[in-house]
Amino acid sequence: MMDADRRQALLEAILHGPAYRLAYEDAEFLDRDDLRPLRLQMELLKPERELRRQGIGSTVVVFGSARILSREDAQEQLAAVEEQAPGRQPDDRSMPRRRLAQARYYEEARRFARMVSSRFQQAGRRDFVVVTGGGPGIMEAANRGAFEAGARSVGLNITLPHEQAPNPFISPELAFRFRYFALRKMHFLLRARALVAFPGGYGTLDELFEVLTLVQTGKMARIPIVLVGSEFWRRVVDFGYLVEEGFVSARDVQLFTRADTAEEIIAVLEAFYGGKPPGSEAAQA
Repeated sequence: MMDADRRQALLEAILHGPAYRLAYEDAEFLDRDDLRPLRLQMELLKPERELRRQGIGSTVVVFGSARILSREDAQEQLAAVEEQAPGRQPDDRSMPRRRLAQARYYEEARRFARMVSSRFQQAGRRDFVVVTGGGPGIMEAANRGAFEAGARSVGLNITLPHEQAPNPFISPELAFRFRYFALRKMHFLLRARALVAFPGGYGTLDELFEVLTLVQTGKMARIPIVLVGSEFWRRVVDFGYLVEEGFVSARDVQLFTRADTAEEIIAVLEAFYGGKPPGSEAAQA
């Protein structure tokens, strides 16, 4: 006859074994390749349910580089380099100086988010809620501006090989993390009523051109698309050359507007919507 200790040991092995776990609590099971459709569905549903519960009607999406620093941080970085090696050649300090010059984009993103949030999130309204990728740089600046206005903002972070921590200015109940870029992009656009793209690298360019393509092909209703930093965008993408070569039509370059200041961005949005906030019906992205 089996003794009590042996019976208990066998029972514990069952209770704590992977087969006995509830399926939705089994992380190893959910991470299998053939469960990808389920993971995709969950990444669609979880943020969507919470955004609806929080009453988020319409959003303004802010894209831009994670590498752009605030003016204070850029000044500290430059000062540290100059202090450590005062005898270096000027070229050795070129990047810190470049970062200091780029800090104007951080400040404009911060000002824009503060202005748009103050205007459209009064008296409990939740229109034009700022949405970013949730990380540092321009993303932090936009979330920070909304935070300073006492308004809510959304952060859609993503798992990367080198983990990107969320910036601290996102509304905690609206801070989400994704595994899949595709679902993250969908959530960027489901409620988007404007897109503001600051200077950035591959990620910013990818996100911008996907939106331009969706609007160009009629997969998404037209929204104001503002490229901030006129000189940057003229040098990065020669849209005129694309028209000359016949790869895009002349009307395609009318899908966006260039701007340099927060006031100019606000003016573009006001002109597009006639001074009124957009509707809250979800766009078909």
